Amino acid sequence: MSEAAVDPVPMPAKRRGAQLFMLALAVVIVMGAYANVGLAMDGQIPAGMLTYGLGLGGLMLAAYLVLAKFAPWADPLILPLVTVINGLGLVMIYRLEAGGMPLASATNQIMWTAVGVVMFTVTLIVLRDHRALQRLTYTAGAVGMVLLALPAVLPGSISEVQGAKIWIRFGDFASIQPGEFAKLLLVVFFAGYLVAKRDVLALAGRRLLFIDLPRARDLGPVLVTWGLSLLVLVFEKDLGTSLLLFGTFIAMLYIATQRTSWVLIGVLLFVGGAYMAGLVFDHVGARFDAWLDPANPIHYGNADICQQDPPGDPMCSKSYQIMQGLFGFGAGGILGTGLAQGHPDEIPLSFSDFIFAATGEELGLTGLMALLMIYALLVERGLRTGLAARDPFSKLLAGGLSFILAWQVFIIVGGVTNLIPLTGLVTPFMSQGGSALLANWILIALLVRMSDAARRPPPQAIQNEGLTQVFQR
Repeated sequence: MSEAAVDPVPMPAKRRGAQLFMLALAVVIVMGAYANVGLAMDGQIPAGMLTYGLGLGGLMLAAYLVLAKFAPWADPLILPLVTVINGLGLVMIYRLEAGGMPLASATNQIMWTAVGVVMFTVTLIVLRDHRALQRLTYTAGAVGMVLLALPAVLPGSISEVQGAKIWIRFGDFASIQPGEFAKLLLVVFFAGYLVAKRDVLALAGRRLLFIDLPRARDLGPVLVTWGLSLLVLVFEKDLGTSLLLFGTFIAMLYIATQRTSWVLIGVLLFVGGAYMAGLVFDHVGARFDAWLDPANPIHYGNADICQQDPPGDPMCSKSYQIMQGLFGFGAGGILGTGLAQGHPDEIPLSFSDFIFAATGEELGLTGLMALLMIYALLVERGLRTGLAARDPFSKLLAGGLSFILAWQVFIIVGGVTNLIPLTGLVTPFMSQGGSALLANWILIALLVRMSDAARRPPPQAIQNEGLTQVFQR
């Protein structure tokens, strides 16, 4: 009796071709913006445009080839979307540097982008099965906690910048923000923990109006995470990371249990804790005061001091930046002033914290809506990956990573538009800086890996299995 043949699962060649086309289109869009900057500033295309274009195209081609080899069934939209956002960030930083903005460095950002793409490819090559992370649940949690707390215990001379203790500075040459990597490890921990405990946390206690409240004994994880977020707020003076951490845990808890009561409890706890911290600690209260009344002259800082590295006036990133950013939005209007035709250099630190405001001045409301739609598409593809995942850990991990990206965009956009207090977070993939860029490229690699696993067709059944074979003598 001969063995039945097994038909191999065909590789998605057409899908990879479409992805390569979209990736090339993304690079063309970025290069068009780069040429626009040069024409607006000097009346000619920048001299290094060919080198820049080949470098960016080569990086993304390398990422595409690794993705096609090690994650061929991954969502084809994720990498092109990230390329557009990262590329536009590079263009804006180049424009600010060419316009005389102190501290802006397109060369450094290109270098960090290259390192980020390397981290993306290494993650895909090394992590063949993301479910292995579930075995490292508590290890990831412990390492994440250490990285998150490390700047708080170090001397302010090497950890404090602009009033927040979130950095580790190595002299005048380099610095790293460990909290950016801690957030990824903590999302892995949250996903693994909630998979194990979700049945208990989903149990309902008493009913209040139309909400089924959780049992009092199950409030421990939320209270511990709330306390941790407040410690970050108080000792590291970092409202952004505090809000990001607690909001992500509450969102993942909702995904795991489908209990609206957890969301309400989380909102009440954080708002109450932040209010109390604002009353007790001056640095927290100053942020709220600047948010509530940014036009008040007593909240203004000095523009020259704000341009220092690090800025010498802790108020310069609050009221003064907010007002300058709002003026930039107003100057941009609906269609913007055009690339390199505005004055984003008047916004302190517009290459990092306020790059969204600088982009809004030159691309206008229309450009910002297009940029936010790209972010929304990226988050949607991540959430779609979570819905398609076949195991609870993958669903929670994909949902958590997608939410942390969306939540970070909301926090920074809300801060620069004065919808919420300014937090100090940076715009993902756009703002100048190495730690955030590397961490976000690793985040994208994890989403790509999970997308490949979720979209990969199951093995085809063996043909003719179980049929009776007839032999003749």
